[in-house]
Amino acid sequence: MMTPEQQLEYLTDGVDTVLPEGELLEKLRLDRPLRVKLGVDPTAPDVTLGWAVVFRQLRKFQECGHTAVLIIGDFTAQVGDPSGVSATRRRLDFDEVGQNVSGVLDTIKGLLLPERLELRPNSEWLGAMDMHDVLDLTSKFTVSRIMDREDFSRRWAAHEPISMIEFMYPLLQAKDSVAVAADVEIGGTDQLFNLLVGRDLQERSGQRPQVVLTVPLLVGTDGHQKMSQSIGNYISVRDEPAEMFGKTMSIPDEAMEQWFLLGAGNSESEVAATMAGLADGSLHPGETKRRLAREIVAIYWGEEAAVGAETSFDRLFKQHDAPEDTPTHALPADDDIWIPALLNDAGLVASNSEGRRMVNQGAVKVDGVKIEADTMARSGLVDAVLQVGKRRFVRLTD
Repeated sequence: MMTPEQQLEYLTDGVDTVLPEGELLEKLRLDRPLRVKLGVDPTAPDVTLGWAVVFRQLRKFQECGHTAVLIIGDFTAQVGDPSGVSATRRRLDFDEVGQNVSGVLDTIKGLLLPERLELRPNSEWLGAMDMHDVLDLTSKFTVSRIMDREDFSRRWAAHEPISMIEFMYPLLQAKDSVAVAADVEIGGTDQLFNLLVGRDLQERSGQRPQVVLTVPLLVGTDGHQKMSQSIGNYISVRDEPAEMFGKTMSIPDEAMEQWFLLGAGNSESEVAATMAGLADGSLHPGETKRRLAREIVAIYWGEEAAVGAETSFDRLFKQHDAPEDTPTHALPADDDIWIPALLNDAGLVASNSEGRRMVNQGAVKVDGVKIEADTMARSGLVDAVLQVGKRRFVRLTD
């Protein structure tokens, strides 16, 4: 069994923030398993590689003998987390949330260890609150404290509307921490304010405040924005091995460092060694990206499937299984390429509007992988085969 100091090193590798400094080690030295909370709002029907980062972090605590307390936000999902948004989110109804829970719960459980796992829907306590309870909760916080939140203050300064229900969200998430007596709470970097509010409410409720631990947000396949189902720049943990491999091969080279750390779960020292090899030329970017793709596929499908996915990729692209007479087309110099215009310029469609329609219909592939966003990084398109339907191909050149 690892010592508290060894656990600390393992649990904080690749982490962005741990607050308060030094308190996690104190908790690890307690003679009992810690209750480690992670709250998830089922606002979408799939689990992405980006979302899987926090589940991997929670699993690391399980591996160290601690209890994972997974909060299923079936109540808070109906409120809507305002973190990182510039406008009030559309509220989900009970049925929508229920469908999303059904779609993701088994997948999430598969990412964690079955032992030392506690599942708690927050409707269990939030749904039972009456107006007296709500007033008691709101009395514990001031408007100025809530306005400390950066996205609230930014929207306020821009005279953009903020609904009262959005002010409530951090308080409701904090109530979750009190309800399960969390020792530690995990979240993405965009959740830092909410997690700290949980500490405040625990202290005012007579509990020892939780330690806050945040992990970075994984950038999507476009290499710019965070991975998001609504944007379409994501890989699902349920994608077939060949599709997962191909999508990973499409990411920009500059995203590899973060993907090795967060997507593949490499340690900080392993990532540093990889980046040093790329910098001094001892590692080839293309072969390194292949290793990244193999590692990611292996996490979710196993080593044999990863090898098979690479073989399929090579058979289709490296071995030129696209038609031998595939024409070439030079890419424009822009860093970001608008795919509908590229399809039009390459003669694969008759107009930009048809190109956009083909993308929306899922008829456009890059190196055999269906694309879901109409903009891609140029670096992910160089030497790739662009395909529309079953018979229209071009090979893209620099």
